[in-house]
This record gives sequence, C-alpha cells and structure tokens, in this order.
Amino acid sequence: MNCPRCNSSTHKKNGVVCGCQRYKCHDCGYNYTVEVKSTASSPSVKRQALQLYLEGLGFRSIRIFLEVSHVSVQKWIKKFGQELEDLKSENEISIVEMDEMHTYIGNKKNIAGSGLLLIELGKNSSTALLVAEERKLDN
Repeated sequence: MNCPRCNSSTHKKNGVVCGCQRYKCHDCGYNYTVEVKSTASSPSVKRQALQLYLEGLGFRSIRIFLEVSHVSVQKWIKKFGQELEDLKSENEISIVEMDEMHTYIGNKKNIAGSGLLLIELGKNSSTALLVAEERKLDN
C-alpha cells in the first residue's frame, strides 16, 4: 500500500474514519485511507439472473447457482421490471424476434400451440420484454 500522492511506501496508522483505517505518509504528510473493493455484481451476472428468473427458477435457486444473495436477486428483478415499465412506451423497438411452437392434436388439421415474443432493446440493454400468447384453435 503506497501513498496516493507521492507513491511512498513509508506510512503509519493515523486513526479511523467512518470505520476505515486512516494512514499518514511519512514523506509528504498526506492522510489517506485504503479503498475497499466493491462487492457489486457485474451486469452480466444480473442479466443471467433475469434470464434464469424468466426460465422459472426462484430467487433462492438463482442464489445458489450464481452465488449471490437471494435478496440481491429479488432487487435486480424488481429493478428490471421498473426499467421495463419506463422503456415500454418511450423507445422505438429496433429488433423483434418471434418464435412459435406447434403441437398437433389428433391430426395435422388441429394445431394448438403458443408463441413467445422477445423484444430486445439494443445490444448493451439490460432489459428485455417478453410477451407470451396462446394460439387459439381453429374449428
């Protein structure tokens, strides 16, 4: 640990500030604290949590898989939902991808199925809008 001002490695303890140890540089007399690294999860982990949630996993199952707190997962999902509400009517959609699944009942004339509409709001977006719709049988 070096002084941020003069890069000297000679220092001594100089009290505690907000629960963090303060140090004083012997060479320049500058007081500083050691920066604590953040425990925040990356956006990719948060997005993966959202994908797992949309696949049907619960908060505690996602917690075990991603090794984060289930409360964190719950807050991320809630935040994604709020972002989705904010983006729903404001932005123009650039990419729309549709996937449909068919199941034949009895013979090939009776088709039953469901579709899933996935709307992605850009490459670096943390929000995706999914809409599920069941297809009605034609008699």
